Amino acid sequence: MKKILPDYPIEDILRSAGRTIQTEKCGLDALAAALENGLSEPFARAVTTLGSISGRVVVTGVGKSGHIGAKIASTLASTGTPSQFVHPAEANHGDLGMITNDDAIIVLSWSGETAELKGIVAYSRRFQIPLVAFTAGTTSILAREADIVLTLPREQEACPHGLAPTTSTLMQLALGDALAVALLEARGFTASDFHTFHPGGQLGANLAHVSDVMHSGDAMPLVPSGTLAPAAIMTLSQKKFGCVGVINPDGKLIGIVTDGDVARSLGKNLVDQPIDAIMTSNPKTIAPTALASTAMGILNQNSIGALMVTDPDRAPIGIVHFHDLLRIGVA
Repeated sequence: MKKILPDYPIEDILRSAGRTIQTEKCGLDALAAALENGLSEPFARAVTTLGSISGRVVVTGVGKSGHIGAKIASTLASTGTPSQFVHPAEANHGDLGMITNDDAIIVLSWSGETAELKGIVAYSRRFQIPLVAFTAGTTSILAREADIVLTLPREQEACPHGLAPTTSTLMQLALGDALAVALLEARGFTASDFHTFHPGGQLGANLAHVSDVMHSGDAMPLVPSGTLAPAAIMTLSQKKFGCVGVINPDGKLIGIVTDGDVARSLGKNLVDQPIDAIMTSNPKTIAPTALASTAMGILNQNSIGALMVTDPDRAPIGIVHFHDLLRIGVA
């Protein structure tokens, strides 16, 4: 392996990076233009076809196209379109059995003449399994055999020798993402659905619902309207949420008192006063179906530490604290 010379100019490195990005951007521009012209009809058919099958979308490809295919399969699966990647070499040695008549196949091949793909292409034709091709080879074997051909524009590779797949694989990736997002939107895939497939990490935390993290029942810091301040403050201290909610005789939340409210009232004689005297009326609340990330946004925007969770009639059913959101990874 050749090493970079110690005195290789930084300017040349940055110039190379800029040229690569600009070249690949030209490829994406060409792909976007194609989607507004000749690629529009087959792309729409691909979405309709893939969205109507009862099985899985099987993605396959060799080399760099295979790596891109694996990513496309993962993106499809995580956005509501059941999918899996099958390597064509393994398919030729038994993994064709993973593909059923209820499935559809996406084949990625820049040239459309990749020898390793012949087995899976022939299998799709034998059992009449829908075949979608990502290829630049308009007259290739793959293009001739496929039911739907998504033709990629032949743009310059970022590699100065025109050999290493760079622009071409980026266009494959972008087209796969476009397909996945179009399917997502056509299916009406929601943030709640997304959370089902992404329960872990910060993304899963942000998509969790308030009902998943709220405290309810006896843990809630609540007192009836008219409760004397000392008793209400005792509840505030015991429940350890930094606040206490005030409810009317109908069980609806009418106010809230925080540690800060109590501190600001230290100069007053609260012994014989109801907690209503220092409460904040119509406090900020949140629905149990709201996202955890929404709750965090409200807390940050209003510089408060907790939110009462209420039903549509403003009856309190839970409380969510800043620390609960941090614990599950909401940022």
